[in-house]
Amino acid sequence: MSDLSLARRVAVVAPHPDDEVLGCGGTMARLAAQGAEVHVVIVTRGQEPAFSREYMDQVMAEADRAHALLGVARTHRLDLPAAALDTLPASEVNARIGACLSEIAPDTLFVPFIGDIHLDHQIVFTSSMVWARPRSAAAPARVLAYETLSETNWYAAGTTPAFMPDTYVDIGDYLETKLDSFAMFESQMKAAPDERSLETIRALAVMRGSTVYCPAAEAFMAIRQIWRGN
Repeated sequence: MSDLSLARRVAVVAPHPDDEVLGCGGTMARLAAQGAEVHVVIVTRGQEPAFSREYMDQVMAEADRAHALLGVARTHRLDLPAAALDTLPASEVNARIGACLSEIAPDTLFVPFIGDIHLDHQIVFTSSMVWARPRSAAAPARVLAYETLSETNWYAAGTTPAFMPDTYVDIGDYLETKLDSFAMFESQMKAAPDERSLETIRALAVMRGSTVYCPAAEAFMAIRQIWRGN
């Protein structure tokens, strides 16, 4: 039995809407198709005047459509300020993310990578890991960090933490679903050769797949895996 088949209740923590699709949309679709209950936690929402209400309503509607296509059971919105998590006390961010994850009670947790260039991503990683501390049997048995195009690869690898995947999920049967779901984000999608283009998303999936002899894959860094007894 593979690790993936053990995942029954899954939480994907996304700093911003679309991070979850870029990082693990194919894996989410595969898990949902296999019967897992997949939840997405969108931590932030753009605030006026930096982001108009109309724009953010559009982005959230796009997320709903993308999640429906992927088979997401429920989308949780925390509505903390986007690009401003560092202005909040860490205790507040920890509490909000922790309360939501406690409600979901996932056995498998996907988080953004600590070395992403966006500070929101770094803070969300840390707050998620605060909640995920194995202080009881309810702690998630699997915690994995995903890569987000235009965030994970834009920092200063060698000086800052580098994304070095050690876990791959074959999404050959779900790549088109991932691409179709990201296409729902009309406000975020760009034309090639921008990294947030469908062509680049496909290219990364094919490259990651070729690394492990799969037609397409998503890559992760395993933060923690717990093999519990009976």
